[in-house]
Amino acid sequence: MSLHTTRLLSSDFKLLALVSFFALLTFIGCGGGETTGNASTNAASELSGTVSVDGSSTVFPISEAVAEEFRSVAPRVRVPVGASGTGGGFKKFINGETDINDASRPIKASEQDRLAAAGLGFIELPVAFDGISVIVHRENTWVDVLSVEELNAIWKPESTVMRWSQVRASWPNEEIALFGPGPDSGTFDYFTEAINGDGGASRSDYTASEDDNVIVTGVAGDRHGIGYLGYAYYVENKDAIKVVPVDPGSGAVAPSAQSINDGTYAPLARPVFIYVSTQSAARPEVKSFVEYYLDQAPKLVAEVGYVALPAAAYDVAKKRFAQGVTGSVYGGDRAGVAIDELFSQGVN
Repeated sequence: MSLHTTRLLSSDFKLLALVSFFALLTFIGCGGGETTGNASTNAASELSGTVSVDGSSTVFPISEAVAEEFRSVAPRVRVPVGASGTGGGFKKFINGETDINDASRPIKASEQDRLAAAGLGFIELPVAFDGISVIVHRENTWVDVLSVEELNAIWKPESTVMRWSQVRASWPNEEIALFGPGPDSGTFDYFTEAINGDGGASRSDYTASEDDNVIVTGVAGDRHGIGYLGYAYYVENKDAIKVVPVDPGSGAVAPSAQSINDGTYAPLARPVFIYVSTQSAARPEVKSFVEYYLDQAPKLVAEVGYVALPAAAYDVAKKRFAQGVTGSVYGGDRAGVAIDELFSQGVN
């Protein structure tokens, strides 16, 4: 069995980068991979209503794929999926506008406080692994690797790097065009934490969007462009853009299903989540959709370019949802805790 470990961010997701991800992978070889089929096809076909999903553009392809498949078993249930960004999605979730929020980072303490003030509960469920991918134009011939220190030099708040030659003297004396997620994005929060040491700390003179397709288009259209986004968007557009291996100090590694899976793509590998409103979970169409989501995730996650969790993690997520276990497992010291252990908190 493969052994991997995880670093978890403390409150407001501090320290969630490398060690959390490794621990999430501890049980990757355990538990088989068969789904339990909790959602009865016959029962689901009789359901109607709407399940509203919004949030992370990174998780969007997974939720959209699940929603499309769910229509085949519950044709009378509408499942619109938006992509307002993790933070933007949580704003809607807190306002009671959505049933499920996609998130590419754990919920913040401030968001939990606002939910509590609104009298709303939530169930936190992990659904996949992702590796934030650094991309450049496909005709960029000079960048073959970037170190964490070089990425920090480019993206830190006080950065004065404007040209490629300022990163390395041998690179072209051409102005860098920067593209990346906006501040409502969980990818923005995670990348800035991992690279700049403080979630949300970033230079602001770049083209920002919560839509990863905008980032792809920007980099693909500028020979001197650079950006970062979720791994699935790189995979979907790899003919138009080039991915850059990242060196954390132990050697350069490119994002791939294997490097994300085995924990070697550091420090930009991470888990992603869905958050389900406890009030919404009481509705049969929402309950059926979430059960179907967790059943189908191992297959659909891989199909859209992400990395599936260990089977044991999906099993405990199903129990967590079935038992209505609320609250977040993040915050405080969780280093070295495997994902199934982590999400077993409060589960009988």
